[in-house]
Amino acid sequence: MSSPLWDRCVDHYGQEVGDFFRLHFSEGHRKCLFIAGAGFDPRATLVAGHLSETVGDRLSCLFIREERPDPDETLVARAEANLKSLQGMCTNNRVLIINVFSDDNAVVGGINAVSNMANIELDTYTDIVIDLSALSIGISFPIVKYVYDAVRGLRMQTNIHLLVVSNPELDSLISSAPNDRITEVRGFSRWDRLYGEDEKARLWLPQLSGGRKETLRLIFNAVVPHDTCPILPFPSDDPKTGDKLAVDFVAELENEWRVDTRNFVYADERNPLDIYRTILRIDDERKPVFQSFGGSVVILSPLGSKILAIGALMAALERQFPLVYVEALEYNVPWTRLDEVLADASKVAHIWLYGEAYLRDIRE
Repeated sequence: MSSPLWDRCVDHYGQEVGDFFRLHFSEGHRKCLFIAGAGFDPRATLVAGHLSETVGDRLSCLFIREERPDPDETLVARAEANLKSLQGMCTNNRVLIINVFSDDNAVVGGINAVSNMANIELDTYTDIVIDLSALSIGISFPIVKYVYDAVRGLRMQTNIHLLVVSNPELDSLISSAPNDRITEVRGFSRWDRLYGEDEKARLWLPQLSGGRKETLRLIFNAVVPHDTCPILPFPSDDPKTGDKLAVDFVAELENEWRVDTRNFVYADERNPLDIYRTILRIDDERKPVFQSFGGSVVILSPLGSKILAIGALMAALERQFPLVYVEALEYNVPWTRLDEVLADASKVAHIWLYGEAYLRDIRE
Protein backbone atom coordinates (compact mmCIF):
# COMPACT_ATOMS: atom_id res chain seq x y z
CA MET A 1 0.00 0.00 0.00
CA SER A 2 1.69 3.21 -1.19
CA SER A 3 1.66 6.47 0.76
CA PRO A 4 -0.91 9.06 -0.30
CA LEU A 5 0.38 11.47 -2.93
CA TRP A 6 -0.34 14.44 -0.68
CA ASP A 7 0.60 12.74 2.56
CA ARG A 8 2.79 15.74 3.37
CA CYS A 9 0.76 18.40 1.66
CA VAL A 10 1.60 22.09 2.02
CA ASP A 11 -1.57 23.86 3.12
CA HIS A 12 -2.54 27.15 4.75
CA TYR A 13 -5.68 28.53 6.36
CA GLY A 14 -7.03 31.94 7.29
CA GLN A 15 -4.39 34.61 7.80
CA GLU A 16 -1.67 32.10 6.90
CA VAL A 17 -2.79 32.21 3.27
CA GLY A 18 -2.11 35.92 2.84
CA ASP A 19 1.19 35.63 4.71
CA PHE A 20 2.31 32.78 2.46
CA PHE A 21 1.45 34.56 -0.80
CA ARG A 22 3.15 37.79 0.30
CA LEU A 23 6.33 35.87 1.03
CA HIS A 24 6.10 33.61 -2.03
CA PHE A 25 5.39 36.35 -4.56
CA SER A 26 7.92 38.79 -3.09
CA GLU A 27 10.40 37.06 -5.40
CA GLY A 28 10.53 39.24 -8.49
CA HIS A 29 10.90 36.44 -11.03
CA ARG A 30 7.49 34.99 -10.30
CA LYS A 31 4.70 35.37 -12.85
CA CYS A 32 1.22 34.30 -11.81
CA LEU A 33 -1.88 33.20 -13.72
CA PHE A 34 -5.00 33.61 -11.60
CA ILE A 35 -8.10 31.65 -12.69
CA ALA A 36 -11.39 32.47 -10.99
CA GLY A 37 -15.13 32.62 -11.47
CA ALA A 38 -16.82 35.91 -12.28
CA GLY A 39 -20.36 34.98 -11.38
CA PHE A 40 -22.91 36.23 -8.86
CA ASP A 41 -21.29 34.60 -5.82
CA PRO A 42 -20.08 37.33 -3.41
CA ARG A 43 -16.90 35.32 -2.81
CA ALA A 44 -15.82 35.95 -6.40
CA THR A 45 -13.88 39.13 -5.55
CA LEU A 46 -12.43 38.27 -2.12
CA VAL A 47 -9.13 36.76 -3.29
CA ALA A 48 -8.32 38.72 -6.45
CA GLY A 49 -7.74 42.05 -4.72
CA HIS A 50 -5.26 40.64 -2.20
CA LEU A 51 -3.39 38.75 -4.91
CA SER A 52 -3.24 41.82 -7.14
CA GLU A 53 -1.72 43.90 -4.34
CA THR A 54 0.91 41.23 -3.74
CA VAL A 55 1.88 40.28 -7.30
CA GLY A 56 1.33 43.63 -9.07
CA ASP A 57 1.96 43.75 -12.82
CA ARG A 58 3.29 40.19 -12.81
CA LEU A 59 -0.30 38.98 -12.46
CA SER A 60 -2.47 37.77 -15.35
CA CYS A 61 -6.09 36.86 -14.77
CA LEU A 62 -8.56 34.57 -16.47
CA PHE A 63 -12.11 35.33 -15.33
CA ILE A 64 -14.73 32.71 -16.16
CA ARG A 65 -18.39 33.50 -16.73
CA GLU A 66 -20.68 30.46 -16.59
CA GLU A 67 -23.69 30.99 -18.85
CA ARG A 68 -26.96 29.10 -18.28
CA PRO A 69 -30.30 29.45 -20.13
CA ASP A 70 -32.68 32.22 -19.02
CA PRO A 71 -30.79 33.45 -15.94
CA ASP A 72 -32.43 35.62 -13.27
CA GLU A 73 -31.96 39.35 -13.94
CA THR A 74 -30.67 40.08 -10.44
CA LEU A 75 -28.19 37.23 -10.74
CA VAL A 76 -26.89 38.64 -14.03
CA ALA A 77 -26.59 42.14 -12.56
CA ARG A 78 -24.61 40.79 -9.60
CA ALA A 79 -22.34 38.87 -11.90
CA GLU A 80 -21.70 41.94 -14.04
CA ALA A 81 -20.85 43.97 -10.94
CA ASN A 82 -18.43 41.29 -9.74
CA LEU A 83 -16.76 41.11 -13.14
CA LYS A 84 -16.32 44.89 -13.23
CA SER A 85 -14.71 44.78 -9.78
CA LEU A 86 -12.42 41.94 -10.80
CA GLN A 87 -11.27 43.72 -13.95
CA GLY A 88 -10.48 46.80 -11.86
CA MET A 89 -8.24 44.68 -9.65
CA CYS A 90 -6.30 43.14 -12.54
CA THR A 91 -5.82 45.11 -15.73
CA ASN A 92 -4.08 42.22 -17.54
CA ASN A 93 -7.19 40.07 -17.76
CA ARG A 94 -9.20 37.94 -20.13
CA VAL A 95 -12.86 37.02 -19.76
CA LEU A 96 -13.83 33.51 -20.79
CA ILE A 97 -17.54 32.85 -21.35
CA ILE A 98 -18.46 29.19 -20.89
CA ASN A 99 -21.83 27.86 -22.03
CA VAL A 100 -22.72 25.16 -19.52
CA PHE A 101 -25.47 23.64 -21.69
CA SER A 102 -25.74 23.07 -25.43
CA ASP A 103 -28.88 23.82 -27.43
CA ASP A 104 -30.22 20.30 -26.75
CA ASN A 105 -29.63 20.71 -22.98
CA ALA A 106 -26.57 18.46 -22.91
CA VAL A 107 -23.97 19.41 -20.30
CA VAL A 108 -20.94 20.75 -22.17
CA GLY A 109 -19.40 23.17 -19.67
CA GLY A 110 -16.45 20.95 -18.81
CA ILE A 111 -15.65 20.27 -22.46
CA ASN A 112 -15.81 23.97 -23.32
CA ALA A 113 -13.64 24.93 -20.35
CA VAL A 114 -10.89 22.43 -21.20
CA SER A 115 -10.96 23.37 -24.89
CA ASN A 116 -10.32 27.00 -24.02
CA MET A 117 -7.60 26.15 -21.52
CA ALA A 118 -5.67 24.38 -24.28
CA ASN A 119 -4.97 27.81 -25.83
CA ILE A 120 -3.07 29.05 -22.77
CA GLU A 121 0.72 28.63 -22.60
CA LEU A 122 1.00 27.38 -19.04
CA ASP A 123 4.79 27.16 -19.10
CA THR A 124 5.09 30.97 -19.27
CA TYR A 125 4.02 31.19 -15.62
CA THR A 126 5.87 30.19 -12.47
CA ASP A 127 2.59 29.89 -10.58
CA ILE A 128 -1.02 29.10 -11.45
CA VAL A 129 -3.60 29.95 -8.79
CA ILE A 130 -7.08 28.49 -9.27
CA ASP A 131 -9.81 29.96 -7.07
CA LEU A 132 -12.71 27.50 -6.86
CA SER A 133 -14.86 29.74 -4.65
CA ALA A 134 -17.24 31.01 -7.34
CA LEU A 135 -17.00 28.19 -9.86
CA SER A 136 -19.22 25.12 -10.18
CA ILE A 137 -17.56 21.71 -9.91
CA GLY A 138 -18.53 20.98 -13.51
CA ILE A 139 -16.20 23.80 -14.61
CA SER A 140 -13.56 24.04 -11.87
CA PHE A 141 -12.73 20.34 -11.53
CA PRO A 142 -12.01 19.79 -15.26
CA ILE A 143 -9.85 22.94 -15.27
CA VAL A 144 -7.83 21.72 -12.29
CA LYS A 145 -7.49 18.26 -13.89
CA TYR A 146 -6.33 19.73 -17.20
CA VAL A 147 -3.79 22.07 -15.60
CA TYR A 148 -2.49 19.36 -13.27
CA ASP A 149 -2.10 16.78 -16.06
CA ALA A 150 -0.51 19.28 -18.46
CA VAL A 151 2.04 20.62 -15.98
CA ARG A 152 2.84 17.21 -14.54
CA GLY A 153 2.99 15.49 -17.93
CA LEU A 154 5.59 17.93 -19.26
CA ARG A 155 7.48 17.84 -15.94
CA MET A 156 7.19 21.61 -15.60
CA GLN A 157 8.17 23.12 -12.28
CA THR A 158 5.16 25.41 -12.45
CA ASN A 159 3.43 25.68 -9.09
CA ILE A 160 -0.29 24.88 -8.94
CA HIS A 161 -2.23 26.41 -6.06
CA LEU A 162 -5.87 25.74 -5.18
CA LEU A 163 -7.78 28.39 -3.24
CA VAL A 164 -11.26 28.38 -1.82
CA VAL A 165 -13.22 30.84 0.27
CA SER A 166 -15.57 28.61 2.25
CA ASN A 167 -18.73 29.78 3.95
CA PRO A 168 -21.18 26.94 4.76
CA GLU A 169 -23.92 29.39 5.74
CA LEU A 170 -23.66 31.11 2.37
CA ASP A 171 -23.61 27.74 0.56
CA SER A 172 -26.81 26.71 2.31
CA LEU A 173 -28.60 29.83 1.06
CA ILE A 174 -27.79 29.21 -2.62
CA SER A 175 -30.16 26.57 -4.00
CA SER A 176 -30.42 25.33 -7.55
CA ALA A 177 -32.92 23.82 -9.94
CA PRO A 178 -31.17 20.61 -11.01
CA ASN A 179 -30.99 19.15 -14.47
CA ASP A 180 -33.01 15.96 -14.99
CA ARG A 181 -29.97 13.72 -15.54
CA ILE A 182 -26.72 12.96 -13.78
CA THR A 183 -23.35 13.99 -15.16
CA GLU A 184 -19.79 12.76 -14.61
CA VAL A 185 -17.13 15.41 -14.19
CA ARG A 186 -15.12 15.52 -17.39
CA GLY A 187 -11.60 14.09 -17.22
CA PHE A 188 -12.30 11.51 -14.53
CA SER A 189 -13.34 7.85 -14.80
CA ARG A 190 -16.80 6.85 -15.96
CA TRP A 191 -18.31 4.65 -13.28
CA ASP A 192 -20.71 2.92 -15.66
CA ARG A 193 -18.28 2.14 -18.48
CA LEU A 194 -14.67 1.82 -17.41
CA TYR A 195 -15.31 -0.32 -14.35
CA GLY A 196 -18.15 -2.50 -15.55
CA GLU A 197 -21.33 -1.53 -13.75
CA ASP A 198 -22.38 -5.06 -12.83
CA GLU A 199 -18.95 -6.44 -12.00
CA LYS A 200 -17.66 -4.22 -9.21
CA ALA A 201 -19.08 -3.39 -5.82
CA ARG A 202 -20.17 0.24 -5.98
CA LEU A 203 -19.67 2.42 -2.91
CA TRP A 204 -21.23 5.87 -3.12
CA LEU A 205 -19.84 8.66 -0.94
CA PRO A 206 -22.27 11.58 -1.21
CA GLN A 207 -21.59 14.80 0.66
CA LEU A 208 -24.88 15.71 2.35
CA SER A 209 -25.87 19.34 1.95
CA GLY A 210 -29.00 21.37 2.55
CA GLY A 211 -31.17 21.91 -0.52
CA ARG A 212 -29.64 18.97 -2.41
CA LYS A 213 -32.24 16.28 -1.76
CA GLU A 214 -33.53 15.98 -5.31
CA THR A 215 -30.00 16.07 -6.70
CA LEU A 216 -28.82 13.24 -4.46
CA ARG A 217 -31.93 11.19 -5.23
CA LEU A 218 -31.22 11.47 -8.96
CA ILE A 219 -27.64 10.31 -8.43
CA PHE A 220 -28.63 7.40 -6.17
CA ASN A 221 -31.28 6.16 -8.59
CA ALA A 222 -28.82 6.29 -11.50
CA VAL A 223 -25.79 4.80 -9.75
CA VAL A 224 -27.73 2.21 -7.70
CA PRO A 225 -24.84 1.70 -5.25
CA HIS A 226 -24.40 -1.49 -3.27
CA ASP A 227 -23.42 0.61 -0.24
CA THR A 228 -23.72 4.27 0.68
CA CYS A 229 -21.51 6.17 3.13
CA PRO A 230 -22.86 9.72 3.54
CA ILE A 231 -20.31 12.40 4.41
CA LEU A 232 -21.27 14.74 7.26
CA PRO A 233 -19.30 17.80 8.42
CA PHE A 234 -17.71 17.29 11.84
CA PRO A 235 -16.06 19.15 13.36
CA SER A 236 -17.70 22.25 11.93
CA ASP A 237 -18.32 25.87 12.92
CA ASP A 238 -21.79 24.85 14.04
CA PRO A 239 -21.39 21.57 15.96
CA LYS A 240 -25.01 20.66 15.19
CA THR A 241 -24.67 20.90 11.39
CA GLY A 242 -24.13 17.17 10.92
CA ASP A 243 -27.07 16.27 13.17
CA LYS A 244 -29.34 18.72 11.34
CA LEU A 245 -28.42 17.21 7.98
CA ALA A 246 -28.98 13.67 9.25
CA VAL A 247 -32.45 14.66 10.45
CA ASP A 248 -33.22 16.45 7.18
CA PHE A 249 -32.24 13.36 5.17
CA VAL A 250 -33.72 10.79 7.56
CA ALA A 251 -36.24 9.45 5.01
CA GLU A 252 -33.53 8.92 2.39
CA LEU A 253 -31.03 7.48 4.85
CA GLU A 254 -33.41 4.98 6.40
CA ASN A 255 -35.92 4.09 3.69
CA GLU A 256 -34.26 4.67 0.32
CA TRP A 257 -30.51 4.38 0.83
CA ARG A 258 -30.73 1.99 3.81
CA VAL A 259 -27.62 3.42 5.45
CA ASP A 260 -26.22 1.58 8.45
CA THR A 261 -25.43 4.03 11.26
CA ARG A 262 -21.85 2.71 11.26
CA ASN A 263 -21.38 3.86 7.66
CA PHE A 264 -21.47 7.61 8.27
CA VAL A 265 -18.25 9.40 7.34
CA TYR A 266 -17.32 12.48 9.36
CA ALA A 267 -15.02 15.08 7.83
CA ASP A 268 -13.47 18.25 9.22
CA GLU A 269 -15.33 21.09 7.50
CA ARG A 270 -12.25 23.32 7.76
CA ASN A 271 -9.60 20.96 6.38
CA PRO A 272 -9.81 19.35 2.90
CA LEU A 273 -6.98 16.94 3.74
CA ASP A 274 -9.16 15.19 6.31
CA ILE A 275 -11.74 13.92 3.83
CA TYR A 276 -9.00 13.33 1.21
CA ARG A 277 -7.21 10.90 3.52
CA THR A 278 -10.46 9.31 4.66
CA ILE A 279 -11.55 8.55 1.08
CA LEU A 280 -8.20 6.96 0.27
CA ARG A 281 -8.29 4.89 3.46
CA ILE A 282 -11.78 3.60 2.63
CA ASP A 283 -10.64 2.65 -0.86
CA ASP A 284 -7.56 0.86 0.52
CA GLU A 285 -9.66 -1.11 3.00
CA ARG A 286 -12.18 -2.21 0.36
CA LYS A 287 -9.73 -3.43 -2.29
CA PRO A 288 -8.60 -6.67 -0.59
CA VAL A 289 -12.14 -7.43 0.62
CA PHE A 290 -13.71 -7.29 -2.84
CA GLN A 291 -10.72 -8.46 -4.89
CA SER A 292 -12.17 -11.97 -5.27
CA PHE A 293 -15.62 -10.66 -6.17
CA GLY A 294 -14.83 -8.47 -9.18
CA GLY A 295 -13.34 -5.53 -7.33
CA SER A 296 -14.63 -2.29 -5.85
CA VAL A 297 -15.28 1.21 -7.15
CA VAL A 298 -15.70 4.34 -5.05
CA ILE A 299 -18.03 6.98 -6.52
CA LEU A 300 -17.87 10.54 -5.17
CA SER A 301 -20.54 13.26 -5.18
CA PRO A 302 -18.89 16.35 -3.63
CA LEU A 303 -21.85 18.68 -3.14
CA GLY A 304 -22.05 21.46 -0.58
CA SER A 305 -18.97 22.66 1.30
CA LYS A 306 -16.26 23.95 -1.03
CA ILE A 307 -13.47 22.85 1.31
CA LEU A 308 -14.73 19.26 1.46
CA ALA A 309 -15.10 19.33 -2.32
CA ILE A 310 -11.38 20.12 -2.69
CA GLY A 311 -10.54 17.05 -0.61
CA ALA A 312 -12.71 14.88 -2.86
CA LEU A 313 -11.06 16.43 -5.92
CA MET A 314 -7.59 15.57 -4.61
CA ALA A 315 -8.63 11.96 -3.97
CA ALA A 316 -10.07 11.72 -7.49
CA LEU A 317 -6.89 13.18 -9.02
CA GLU A 318 -4.84 10.52 -7.27
CA ARG A 319 -7.05 7.47 -7.81
CA GLN A 320 -9.22 8.50 -10.78
CA PHE A 321 -12.43 8.04 -8.81
CA PRO A 322 -15.61 8.85 -10.75
CA LEU A 323 -17.16 12.19 -9.74
CA VAL A 324 -20.92 12.18 -10.26
CA TYR A 325 -23.14 15.23 -9.86
CA VAL A 326 -26.19 16.95 -11.35
CA GLU A 327 -25.59 20.21 -13.17
CA ALA A 328 -27.65 23.20 -12.09
CA LEU A 329 -30.04 24.65 -14.64
CA GLU A 330 -30.46 27.81 -12.60
CA TYR A 331 -29.70 29.21 -9.16
CA ASN A 332 -32.17 30.60 -6.65
CA VAL A 333 -30.82 33.08 -4.13
CA PRO A 334 -32.56 34.99 -1.31
CA TRP A 335 -30.54 38.14 -1.87
CA THR A 336 -31.58 39.95 1.30
CA ARG A 337 -30.51 37.06 3.50
CA LEU A 338 -27.37 36.53 1.43
CA ASP A 339 -26.29 40.13 1.94
CA GLU A 340 -26.63 39.67 5.68
CA VAL A 341 -24.03 36.90 5.77
CA LEU A 342 -20.88 38.33 7.28
CA ALA A 343 -17.89 38.35 4.97
CA ASP A 344 -15.52 37.73 7.89
CA ALA A 345 -17.32 34.42 8.51
CA SER A 346 -15.69 33.08 5.34
CA LYS A 347 -12.61 30.90 5.72
CA VAL A 348 -9.80 30.89 3.14
CA ALA A 349 -7.97 27.64 2.46
CA HIS A 350 -4.90 27.09 0.27
CA ILE A 351 -3.58 23.80 -1.06
CA TRP A 352 -0.21 23.74 -2.83
CA LEU A 353 -1.11 21.01 -5.28
CA TYR A 354 2.06 20.72 -7.35
CA GLY A 355 5.44 22.35 -7.90
CA GLU A 356 8.55 23.37 -6.04
CA ALA A 357 7.32 22.09 -2.68
CA TYR A 358 7.47 18.59 -4.14
CA LEU A 359 10.65 18.77 -6.23
CA ARG A 360 11.62 15.22 -5.39
CA ASP A 361 8.32 13.88 -6.75
CA ILE A 362 8.67 15.95 -9.94
CA ARG A 363 12.16 14.63 -10.64
CA GLU A 364 11.15 11.05 -10.02
